[in-house]
Amino acid sequence: MAKYYVNETPQANGDHEVHKKDCYWLSLALNKKELGEHPNCASAVIEAKKTYKQSNGCNTCANECHSS
Repeated sequence: MAKYYVNETPQANGDHEVHKKDCYWLSLALNKKELGEHPNCASAVIEAKKTYKQSNGCNTCANECHSS
């Protein structure tokens, strides 16, 4: 299991990106919300969507949950 976070600042397209704890892009996020430990990014994105309906996996660290 890995710890996930969601970036509270949306991307230009409105997505709030979900990142693993050690993702480079998460380190650049000014505001992030901890989502807790999850077995996979799909579970973390579901959790993020409880707060931010338009959430998406990071293309780098959660690629299998990233949709264009």
